[in-house]
Amino acid sequence: MNQVDEVIKTLTLEEKASLLQGASFWYTQDIPEKGVPAIMMTDGPHGLRKQTGETDHLGIHMSVPATCFPSAAAMACSWDTALMEKVGAALGEECLKEGVSVLLGPGVNIKRSPLCGRNFEYFSEDPYLSSQMAKHHILGVQSQGVGTSIKHFAVNNQETCRMRVDSIVDERTLREIYLASFEAAVREAKPWTVMAAYNRVNGEFCCENEHLLGDILRNEWGYEGVVVSDWGATNDQVKGLRAGFDLRMPHCGRGATEKLVRAVQEGTLPEAVLDRSVRRVLTLVEKGIEHRIENYVCDMQAHHALAVRAAEESAVLLKNKDSVLPLSAEEKVAIIGGFAKNMRCQGGGSSHVNMTVRENVLAVLACEYPKTSFAFARGYRIKQDIPDEKYLEEALSVCADADKIVLFLGLPDRIESEGFDRKDMRLPANQIQLLERLFALGKPIAAVLMAGAPVEIPWLDRVDGLLALSTAGQGAAEACVHLLFGKSNPCGKLAESWPLALANTPCSLTYPQKERATYEEGIFVGYRYYDKKELPVLFPFGYGLSYTTWRYENLRLSETDITDRDSVEISVDVVNTGYVAGKEIVELYVRDIASSVPRPVKELKGFAKVACAPGERATVRFTLDKRSFAYYEPRISDWYAESGEYEILIGASSRDIRAAAKVCLTSTQTVAKKYDRFVTMGEIMASPAARAVMERTMGGMQMPAPSEEEKRRLLDEEDDTDVAMDYAAMGMDMPLCKVADMTEGIWTEERMEEILAALNGEQK
Repeated sequence: MNQVDEVIKTLTLEEKASLLQGASFWYTQDIPEKGVPAIMMTDGPHGLRKQTGETDHLGIHMSVPATCFPSAAAMACSWDTALMEKVGAALGEECLKEGVSVLLGPGVNIKRSPLCGRNFEYFSEDPYLSSQMAKHHILGVQSQGVGTSIKHFAVNNQETCRMRVDSIVDERTLREIYLASFEAAVREAKPWTVMAAYNRVNGEFCCENEHLLGDILRNEWGYEGVVVSDWGATNDQVKGLRAGFDLRMPHCGRGATEKLVRAVQEGTLPEAVLDRSVRRVLTLVEKGIEHRIENYVCDMQAHHALAVRAAEESAVLLKNKDSVLPLSAEEKVAIIGGFAKNMRCQGGGSSHVNMTVRENVLAVLACEYPKTSFAFARGYRIKQDIPDEKYLEEALSVCADADKIVLFLGLPDRIESEGFDRKDMRLPANQIQLLERLFALGKPIAAVLMAGAPVEIPWLDRVDGLLALSTAGQGAAEACVHLLFGKSNPCGKLAESWPLALANTPCSLTYPQKERATYEEGIFVGYRYYDKKELPVLFPFGYGLSYTTWRYENLRLSETDITDRDSVEISVDVVNTGYVAGKEIVELYVRDIASSVPRPVKELKGFAKVACAPGERATVRFTLDKRSFAYYEPRISDWYAESGEYEILIGASSRDIRAAAKVCLTSTQTVAKKYDRFVTMGEIMASPAARAVMERTMGGMQMPAPSEEEKRRLLDEEDDTDVAMDYAAMGMDMPLCKVADMTEGIWTEERMEEILAALNGEQK
């Protein structure tokens, strides 16, 4: 028996119940006389937000200075899991410095719509990329003996009515998209806690959802850590404990403890279930205390340098007409836009970090490029979307003598933040008005965009260059200058598709919904949707330019015939064909050529980031297993890789496939379907056993065929071959019982049952 079990034996029922409630806003409950200390949990995913005074959950009050790393939306664009792990380790160090035992993050909710106000805090529209980045975030933080809280579990994809909305989603979509974003991270990185979301899923609140917490998280994934509520998300803790939930946060008075005590006394909550959750919470506390280091000191300067590097690796070059970038130190540059001076480095809400360093582009440019001639004009108001002629005229004046214009654009916190969703995908009108006035000058314009989510860009032809920084943290200013002047080579790629317009997005007709959020688009989210619909996009998933060029060659597969129990090794060579060193992100997609169920055109199943000097070659290797080819099959409650041919696609983006090869897979699984009287004739004909019974019982009967006169009437005397084919197709789609209705009683109930028995006895 371990120490935790010994402690539990000494606790009263009320003490046990109290341990499952927060003691305050950020601390767990302590019981000093029983040797139970408290630990602290606090925000946030991309930087520590430990508050110094009054507590709140939206970052209203001041917090201790901490390194603000790029948010998840930016870090995902780095596609760099090793870098993500280093950032995680730095976050863990700062938690040790401040006595924090659990850092609340990462956020891995799928970007269902670009309008979600919290998208800057999430990784991607793709569950594979999201889960891999989350996995390495968790491994990094927890390597320092600090816990994480992967969130928000699950299907939490809007801020509108987030505390009550019911996400209605089918099982296949739930597994393939929304839970897959969590699964690998939970299974492989083992976060200390999982945060249950505010919303309902298929009618049940997440904190009380037995299917999510019990069936999937606990039983299927084998998760043994603490399930903690999002702050204020608990509705019925008794029900939640039975489902697999543990810790209610924050403290909400003695009433919550008393409810648990009464439930045990009245028999609605077995004490063994209560003890199970107490054991998990005490184990969490024990780990937190075990790794606590008094007076811990970490290198904050090194963390800032890491934040700069992370911002550089995450930036995405979206356009570079006539190589307008990089800039030359000898050019006269006009720096225009309020965001050049007041950098938008992060989103608003509970993850808002009090940065240790506050730089802007002007200061960095003056320091690192003192010989460069540049001038600045604000150009627009940030806090209000109103035109200001004075600012406009000042900007035009500053640009008069410039060789090039660098225009800073972006979304202010008033548009993009936790707590509300965006109304549209447009930039503020006063920024676009400024752009139009600058465009009329006829000078090259390079735009720098600071936004945590895609925006519509009908003005793309107005700029020669476009560099997307996203919400890049406190290193944004230095990274931006390094990228603009070529000290660093852009190497990020988009972790989400940028649609041409909001109307093109998968759930544009219904997002957001206040009561029931129906996920009618199913598995077709992000590039899965745009590919299937063959819709053009502004920038595709996985897209990003560089100051150099790349060639892909020598795609090789270890096997071309496999079963679903095998793995296949893939390798491909990448060559830097340009004149500067750079990094390339190689993306691997899998396509099921002829699936029996609706599937995406392609799905990301691997990626790697490699660095090459000019002329240098690198070999990238991947390993694919059954899951790489599978879809979730509800009929067997498992992942199913169907027999058939699959394409292995290697690309520079989801729409820039550079190499392809085929592999033939044979499934060792069977999917049994129970057929009833409404089985179609086509399904019967596909089964040799059922077809033999049918042919024997029909005794030569034939479906009534149309007369020649009917054929002519239907097709206006056209060739009757197609009519016969149409009738044959209609016959194949007819249910068995309806065909029987047309035999005037000759085809009996017993004969139908014989066919069904033959059909259901055959495994398909």
